[in-house]
Amino acid sequence: MSTIKRLSPSQFPSLLREINDPPKELYLEGKLPDASFIYLTIVGSRKYSSYGREACEKVIAELAGYPVAIISGLAVGIDTIAHQAALQAGLPTVAIPGSGLGRNVLHPSSNKKLADEIIEAGGALLSEFPPDYPAGLHTFPRRNRIMAGLAKAVLIVEAGDKSGTLITAKLATDYNRDVLAIPGSIFSAGSLGTNNLIKLGATPVCSGRDLLIGLGFDLPDEYGQQKLNLESLTKSEQKVYEILKIEPLPRDELIRNLNLPISEANVLLAMMEIKGIIKEMMGELRVG
Repeated sequence: MSTIKRLSPSQFPSLLREINDPPKELYLEGKLPDASFIYLTIVGSRKYSSYGREACEKVIAELAGYPVAIISGLAVGIDTIAHQAALQAGLPTVAIPGSGLGRNVLHPSSNKKLADEIIEAGGALLSEFPPDYPAGLHTFPRRNRIMAGLAKAVLIVEAGDKSGTLITAKLATDYNRDVLAIPGSIFSAGSLGTNNLIKLGATPVCSGRDLLIGLGFDLPDEYGQQKLNLESLTKSEQKVYEILKIEPLPRDELIRNLNLPISEANVLLAMMEIKGIIKEMMGELRVG
């Protein structure tokens, strides 16, 4: 086992310092990805389906080459798959177990080898708990808030209607992080939670491209994104585009900025969404 370091709040990744209940200290083994990486937390069911496993592996594989770091909880199930897929794709990954980092208490014990592989690949283990602190019922909710607080966005892969995974999604919402979800079959009890999140406004993710766009990447044209011809837009469409290019806005605020009758503005925005010029994500309109 490599050296475990104690981090003070001033050494935390910046996003974690912003939450309303940050840890007083953290214990780190390995190396955290630098600030050029976007942190993405991926969580899901312990009792995953083959669909959940394949979907998780697919979207992570399609992130290869981009500065994305995968955060997860080292738990059995989707967490394990996310860490393994990140290693396979050459992406840095950070595991945040619900225990201390000492191998005598690391939870689950079945993932000690995976923990070592993460360190060997240049990733990290991170915990709020002292190295010899065992996992308990109270440690996992505290771990979940760190997973949500560290990341720019949280992706839910598979979750039942009352899955503990949804706690992390709720925390992400509380911390003003983007919540993304992989849609599942309407016949699968294991997808009730993810499908409900999408109904509540989570961004559906069906590919690595969806995920990269959700993380704010400006994808090159050859990745499949059509280049917008600004000259083809009407004057009203150009105005909307120029406003949203600066920053995403809630629909009501954008309509106020347009100085158009509400009915006319709604028709304009609906047509621009149909054309793919703009899109709505997490309650805000932004350039598509």
